[in-house]
Amino acid sequence: MRKHLPLLVVLVGPLLIAGDGLALTGDLRNDPADVVRKYLSLDVKGTRLEALSWETLRPYINWDEEPVWGQAVVVSSYEVIDDVNSWGIISMLDVLIPVQFQVLGSFYWESPSFLVEPHVEEVLFRVKAIGDRWRIVEPIIPPHVGQRRMVYYLRQAMLEETDPSRLAKLARLQDEVKEAQ
Repeated sequence: MRKHLPLLVVLVGPLLIAGDGLALTGDLRNDPADVVRKYLSLDVKGTRLEALSWETLRPYINWDEEPVWGQAVVVSSYEVIDDVNSWGIISMLDVLIPVQFQVLGSFYWESPSFLVEPHVEEVLFRVKAIGDRWRIVEPIIPPHVGQRRMVYYLRQAMLEETDPSRLAKLARLQDEVKEAQ
């Protein structure tokens, strides 16, 4: 045991020194905006495009099921507003944090089609203390997927498609999403 003590100190020491630096996102000692940032970083990467992968968002949200969406919003970027003066403070454990999305358009699954409609969308995320963690309690919005991720998603759909007419439609949609500004 004594000969392994230096190795143990090297491995565990940094963990003890780091303290709060290793606290989980959502810990009440952390900024509630961190929960919104993490949730959106996963959403922009397409986490909610696949039914099973949305489970990775569970630590950041307070709803049990993801609705079935008929659309996804394609975005070029988003900004979580860090200025606490612009937040809506409901209480010390309940806040509204504004986020601005640079929307390029909407992708509709049923058709499938892409409607180019560039604009800035502002959404207020309500973040509340649930137990000992910050959680997003509302709103439940459609997936907001990054442009590049949507292009890759369509590319994957094209690789799996065998119907030539659907393949051509997917290629056209991919081009439309790629060219949106």
